[in-house]
Amino acid sequence: MKCDKHTMLLYAVTDRAWVGEQTLYQQVESALKGGVTCVQLREKQLGDADFLQEAIQIHALCQQYGVPLFINDNVEVALQCHAEGIHVGQDDMAAAQVRQRVGEGVMIGVSAHTVQEALDAVAHGADYLGVGAVFATHTKTDVSEMPRQTLLDICNAVDVPVVAIGGIHKENILQLKGTGVDGVALVSAIFAAKDIEAECRELRALSEQIIK
Repeated sequence: MKCDKHTMLLYAVTDRAWVGEQTLYQQVESALKGGVTCVQLREKQLGDADFLQEAIQIHALCQQYGVPLFINDNVEVALQCHAEGIHVGQDDMAAAQVRQRVGEGVMIGVSAHTVQEALDAVAHGADYLGVGAVFATHTKTDVSEMPRQTLLDICNAVDVPVVAIGGIHKENILQLKGTGVDGVALVSAIFAAKDIEAECRELRALSEQIIK
C-alpha cells in the first residue's frame, strides 16, 4: 500500500511516560486537535489483550479525525484493530515477513539508520522509513546521533516518504530543512508538553516550513 507523504508531516509517537493529568486517549485527542497527521501507538509494557483494547479505542479516535494509526511492532494487534499501518524496527519482524502477514492493504514503516538498511527495507516492501536519531535523544539511549549527510543520502536513495525521528523539538526542527525529509516523528516534544494541542499547532507550522 502506497503511503501519502503528506500524512507523514507531523507523526506523533505515543509514550506512556507522560500519562498523568490526562489519559493516553486524551493526550492523543489533544494531539489530533492540534494537527498531527498520523499517530503511532507504541506500548512496550502492556500485554497483548490490553494493547488491543487500547488500540481499538485509539483507532476509532483517529478515524474521527481522518488520521491513520500505525501500531508499533505488534503485527497481531495491528491486524485485529484494523490499523492503517504497522511500524517495525531493525530488530523486529522483517518487512517482507510483515507484508506476508498483513497483505497489501496495510502500510509498513521500517526504522533505518544507514543507506543500506533503507534500501533493504524498501526492497522488502516498506512504504515509508523512520530515520534517526537525527538529534541526541533521551527516549532511546542505545541510538547515536546520525550525521546530517547520512540523512540526506537516505532521502536521495529511496522513493518512499522519509520521516526524521529522534530528539526533535521546536528549537532544532528547522535544522532539518533541506534534508529531503517528508515529515518529523515526535515523542516527548508532543506528549511531555503542558498543552499538547497548542504545542502541536506550533510544531505543525514548523514542520510545514521544513518540507517547502
